[in-house]
Amino acid sequence: MAELLRSLQDSQLVARFQRRCGLFPAPEEGLRENGGADPAEGAAQAPGAGQPPAADRLQSAAVPQAYVQKYIVKNYFYYYLFRFSAALGQEVFYITFLPFTHWNIDPFLSRRLIIIWVLVMYIGQVAKDILKWPRPSSPPVVRLEKRVIAEYGMPSTHAMAATAIAFTFLISTMDRYQYPFILRLMMAVVFSTLVCLSRLYTGMHTVLDVLGGVLITALLIVLTYPAWTFIDCLDSASPLLPVCVIVVPFFLCYNYPVSDYYSPTRADTTTILAAGAGVTIGFWINRFFQLASKPAESLPVIQNIPALATDMLVLGVTKFAVGILLILLVRQLVQNLSLQVLYTWFKVVTRNKEARRRLEIEVPYKFVTYTSVGICATTFVPMLHRFLGLP
Repeated sequence: MAELLRSLQDSQLVARFQRRCGLFPAPEEGLRENGGADPAEGAAQAPGAGQPPAADRLQSAAVPQAYVQKYIVKNYFYYYLFRFSAALGQEVFYITFLPFTHWNIDPFLSRRLIIIWVLVMYIGQVAKDILKWPRPSSPPVVRLEKRVIAEYGMPSTHAMAATAIAFTFLISTMDRYQYPFILRLMMAVVFSTLVCLSRLYTGMHTVLDVLGGVLITALLIVLTYPAWTFIDCLDSASPLLPVCVIVVPFFLCYNYPVSDYYSPTRADTTTILAAGAGVTIGFWINRFFQLASKPAESLPVIQNIPALATDMLVLGVTKFAVGILLILLVRQLVQNLSLQVLYTWFKVVTRNKEARRRLEIEVPYKFVTYTSVGICATTFVPMLHRFLGLP
């Protein structure tokens, strides 16, 4: 078993997968800073070179110096397929898919998806900073992403999020929508598989990282499934629910495991937990003030799909555009206000990126900002839709 685990963690296994998919390191050994490469000769970080000693990294709380390895693409089909699949596991997908689901498909389904996603992502992010397993070595692996280079590898939170969203959606729609189970299962498997394989193709995770993420998520879904009905009733819980929903996640964020140097994991975790808290509070507000109706027990089959699809698409895009604009406005206003208050409170003189990364600044401002975003998305955006006559 130990030998199997070591082989699954081997960077050479990832490199062989990349070569089979037509991704190769450039012949020349030179490394340079990222200056914006094209797909055939692009940007992927190589670790180690130019990094300061561990003590210096801790003192400066800075991300290790990033260097870029040239690479060559010989199969553009796999290149664009896996780059697109990687995007399906990133924040840009979830901040579009989950609100779109809430505003256009089923708000009660979106709440379940968001809460399971928050739980899975928190456990995955914390596990990374506790285990501190490195990402695949480069060389031999070609790395195509830059932002998460400072994070650890095990487990793959992209794989965890994709598996959680895909199979929570599959299970949750079984008793609410009537469409073939095989189709649902195929969609879930294809979505999660593409995201998982993209983590190998981009050189950001070992096979063991990806399998670990999938297995942890599967275990969490099995363990939490009996409580999913309770999740659906959170909005009718005690009036003290909003207090608990704010205090517990904020405590978890403020006491996040300390890393050897600054990485975006604490900020990302705060954003995720705050958004989940905001969504939960938003649903509680809707129920407490009777701003939303109860979910239907069973939804009928849509018969006239072609005729209905065009109208639904236009309406959906319109509601999404209106909602995103309001969310972006609220996010910017709350972020600026919270930063100004925190800078003044802690008497911060130099107000730059380093100041934002301080624990007492980063966690509160991100938590307040994205809790507000979650409340806005679930309460004020639907109110604006109704005001504008968008059903």
